[in-house]
Amino acid sequence: MSQTKFDTAVKIVQSLPKDGPIKPSQDDQLLFYKYYKQATIGDCNTARPGMLDFVGKAKWDAWNGVKGTSKEEAMKKYVEALLEILKKTENEEAKKYVAELEAA
Repeated sequence: MSQTKFDTAVKIVQSLPKDGPIKPSQDDQLLFYKYYKQATIGDCNTARPGMLDFVGKAKWDAWNGVKGTSKEEAMKKYVEALLEILKKTENEEAKKYVAELEAA
């Protein structure tokens, strides 16, 4: 997995409009989060958030759940997850993103 392909995938995910035709589910968003953190930082290095921080705990649990995954594997899984979502969407915007990723 190349750094360029990963960077392109991150750019695509971050640019998706909240009300656009491509809508990753909350589970998809957590998947992107955990693999992004693992690829860019490595193993989870913070304390688990407090009991009432439900979003923070979900993010922490997701990231901590991929502890030990290599940077390369995390980047690969991130890109694969995005490609899967884009290929399911089947619209022109998604096809454009798929072509952009495959060219990277």
